[in-house]
Amino acid sequence: MQLRFTKMHGLGNDFIVFEADAQHLPTTAQLRALADRRTGIGFDQALVIQPPRQAKTDLFYRIFNADGSEVEQCGNGARCVASLVAQQRHQSLLHMDCPGGLVNAELLADGQVAVDMGIPQFAPSALPFVADQQTKSYSIEAAGHTVEIGAVSMGNPHAVLLVPDISSAPVATLGPALESHPRFPQRVNVGFMQVVSRNEIKLRVFERGAGETQACGTGACAAVAVGRTLGLLDEVVNVHLPGGALQIRWAGGSSHLWMTGPAVSVYTGQIDLSQLTSNT
Repeated sequence: MQLRFTKMHGLGNDFIVFEADAQHLPTTAQLRALADRRTGIGFDQALVIQPPRQAKTDLFYRIFNADGSEVEQCGNGARCVASLVAQQRHQSLLHMDCPGGLVNAELLADGQVAVDMGIPQFAPSALPFVADQQTKSYSIEAAGHTVEIGAVSMGNPHAVLLVPDISSAPVATLGPALESHPRFPQRVNVGFMQVVSRNEIKLRVFERGAGETQACGTGACAAVAVGRTLGLLDEVVNVHLPGGALQIRWAGGSSHLWMTGPAVSVYTGQIDLSQLTSNT
């Protein structure tokens, strides 16, 4: 079976994007083989475009991590899907749907993509996260330490920690410990946030099923949402990730949160899935 794909990235968070119905979706083993950066294509996530499932939407997309697990949402991935489809269909506005919910996107004149990421959900049940009640922060034990986290869903679960300097943050140890912590039954993305000013943060994210990535769109949204709730940030925040910067705008409360950033097409190609599988 030949898989035709487009390799894309959002600030170095890289993807393969392709169309496939349920009958022609690569298996978990094939996705893992495709994700291998030495013997496959290499990617953080695979984005699968499918026909719309709801009226007045343009498409439905699914997100698979490099380990083959399916997740609900991906902010950088949403921008890449929107950019690719908008250019193919010669339209600037898209109404998209995914397991994490509805997403509206606009392809801007400068090539960047603005995405409505919905309303941040802080209820522990929304992530899900095991907690007696909803609060602004939670104490949790991981990797031999007790740390304070903010917890929020951006269509997928996020834990956010404040750190004095992201360059020395314990991403490699605390990231995986929190990702698979029993208080997060469906695992969690872990963000390490350094507040520079009320309009600027630095961020590193250990993504569920992918490890630390160059950028995480929903992670940037989650960090700003938590920072706003803690009273540390203003409505518009520039988020500096290892791969580049995103702009996040959230007025707070029940307002929708908007993310703006680049989406880059690198190349198109095709690969024989049966041949790839036989080599794994």
